[in-house]
Amino acid sequence: MRTGEQVERTRLPGAPEPMYEWPGADGVTIRGDAWGSPDGRVVILQHGGGQTRHAWKGAGETLGDAGYYAISIDARGHGDSDWSADAAYEPAMNVADLVSVANAVRAEAPILVGASMGGSTSLLAIGQGHLTASALVLVDIAPKVDVAGTQKIKEFMDQSPEGFESLEDVAAAIANYQPHRKRPRNLDGLAKNVRLGSDGRYYWHWDPARRDRKWSMEDHRAHLQEAADHLDLPVMLVRGGLSDVLTEEGAQSFLEQCPHAEYVNVTGAAHMVAGDRNDIFSGAVVDFLHRAVPPT
Repeated sequence: MRTGEQVERTRLPGAPEPMYEWPGADGVTIRGDAWGSPDGRVVILQHGGGQTRHAWKGAGETLGDAGYYAISIDARGHGDSDWSADAAYEPAMNVADLVSVANAVRAEAPILVGASMGGSTSLLAIGQGHLTASALVLVDIAPKVDVAGTQKIKEFMDQSPEGFESLEDVAAAIANYQPHRKRPRNLDGLAKNVRLGSDGRYYWHWDPARRDRKWSMEDHRAHLQEAADHLDLPVMLVRGGLSDVLTEEGAQSFLEQCPHAEYVNVTGAAHMVAGDRNDIFSGAVVDFLHRAVPPT
């Protein structure tokens, strides 16, 4: 626990234990799950800011059944992965963690699938030459995104730093952010999203130090724009039709920059595409990968 943090936070009973752990950058341990045979081509799934590896469970199982070895990781400061002792959460550190995990599993030109923050990490890793990949799937992310939409994500992650009194309050906060989703009656699934504080209150699973950004979003977008000029591998862009983060204009801007990319617009899905319409999302990704990079 870093100096100034008075509340210890522990995993809730029933929260799934991570299957594996790998060394990340700067001594941070990255944890995650995997599906399929290790003999298959490696697919590394990276979630968005505020999410966990569990966002990919359905997609990971589908990819495993399709012959791939799908690995879903918790980003540093998220889920069951370590928090950074010095609050190093800039995009470059996520890239370094990704490269470290790919090396740890001995993945030769892995397939990268990333949503939002995870997609940015994948794009930078490939476009800046940190990692050689065999295919890239960007999920509701591109260099040009809607500022108002990204601000909503930040506001959601910034809310209730003092914690929630009950799981019902947590469910209400999520429902307000995702009004298009039906609110679950059973709250057991929230065990993956929160931690129980020593004060009896519920806190989000991520490190609160992530709220204090030490890097420039403007510079980050410029780096993404430049990285997108260097994509010489199979690429698919997936947009949620209801997304207020990646607009149709932003998607088309990326397709002009990367004209060989395939494009799927998932109607009925918002920013968290895989969670909203996993059936359509997973089917589209498997179809694309089977054509572009078969599993073996």
